[in-house]
Amino acid sequence: MRLTPFLALCTALVAFAAEPAKRPPNIVLLYSDDIGWGDLGCYGAKAIPTPNLDRLAAAGVRFTAGYCTSATCTPSRYSLLTGEYAWRRKGTGVLPGDANMIIKPGRPTMPASLAKLGYATGVVGKWHLGLGPEGGPDWNGEIKPGPLEIGFDHAFLMPATGDRVPCVYVEDRRVVGLDPRDPIRVSYREKVGNEPTGRENPELLRLRHTHGHDFTIINGVGRIGWMTGGKAALWKDEDMSDTFAARAVSFIERSAGAPFFLYLATHGIHVPRVPHPRFAGRSAGGTRGDAIEELDDLVAKVLATLARLKLADNTLVIFTSDNGGVMDDGYEDVGRFDYHPNHPLRGYKGSLWEGGHRVPFLARWPGRVPRGATSDALIAHLDMPATFAAITGTPVPAGQCRDSYSILPALVGEKTAAPVRPHFVAHNGGTEGPFALIAGD
Repeated sequence: MRLTPFLALCTALVAFAAEPAKRPPNIVLLYSDDIGWGDLGCYGAKAIPTPNLDRLAAAGVRFTAGYCTSATCTPSRYSLLTGEYAWRRKGTGVLPGDANMIIKPGRPTMPASLAKLGYATGVVGKWHLGLGPEGGPDWNGEIKPGPLEIGFDHAFLMPATGDRVPCVYVEDRRVVGLDPRDPIRVSYREKVGNEPTGRENPELLRLRHTHGHDFTIINGVGRIGWMTGGKAALWKDEDMSDTFAARAVSFIERSAGAPFFLYLATHGIHVPRVPHPRFAGRSAGGTRGDAIEELDDLVAKVLATLARLKLADNTLVIFTSDNGGVMDDGYEDVGRFDYHPNHPLRGYKGSLWEGGHRVPFLARWPGRVPRGATSDALIAHLDMPATFAAITGTPVPAGQCRDSYSILPALVGEKTAAPVRPHFVAHNGGTEGPFALIAGD
């Protein structure tokens, strides 16, 4: 593990260190899902308006060589929190909804490091890193280990993805709103209960699937996997973006008196795309475009909260995506607009091409990050642990976060003799490859 280079950071940190009374910056990491290079106006997109994200870009730096760690979700999230390539560890492929926790308690993580510095640490939204011990979680009891065992103070989660069961929220270690008289059963091996499925009862679907989403129907949508019980706890897809936004705002409000780290992992714009009625049918980009506009609205709510609480000037806000965009990911979007979500890059989510890995990456930090800047520095999501350590002036212990490089010089516009990251290994998930090596341009 190398901080690149630590001494070069001193210049960037002089102003911060010279103000001992000034508390460390808050950090808000907005981790969207399946947003591609060609989806945002600030990257040249024309089809779908993203005014709030465009304003975020105008107020900070826009990276043109920012890479997710994998072209699929679970491995990207694993690397983001651990600073380690997911291909180094078995079991980091795309997980089913009943998988056990794959980041073991006691493992050094980004939130754990910040918590040791006195940060309030919260995660809201999509988790997809497994929950519970070997054999999977007990959905009807205490769900442990989970985010609270690896450094987060508070968690409000979708356990896996919107297209996988169980379709319930988990707050800290319990399913939200669960009626103990209606226990949850989940299986990815065989059907449980008598709930209708997309395969057996297609007439009950309000969202048609194109492949692989024909198991238990919940809220009129076929999912991956079987589930029964927990009816009082089931989420409503249309309300998910607003629910996550409200929970994020609540965490910021509760934590405003001290430094905080918020990891807000949106469901937008992963399938199934079921936007709230106020967005449905609004976009020229069809259902997928509606979901992008809804995501932009969520970002607006978070930024407005920081402004209302007078926290914006001392908060680093980062927006990026777990992997590149994809059009057909298992469901039929209504009125789909025929465009490439990763234009002009080749490939999609799940591929080794640039369109699968090179994603939007925006950062705003007033007074530290130059306004309206563009950077072509090679950076990756697994650089966040080392970068946040550098920002808070705490070197990463040897052997921890071993693939993470500090990108602080690139964030603040500092010129360095060597690249902040010399190379990057792209992959799709799992440990077998194939792999791609990116160095320079």
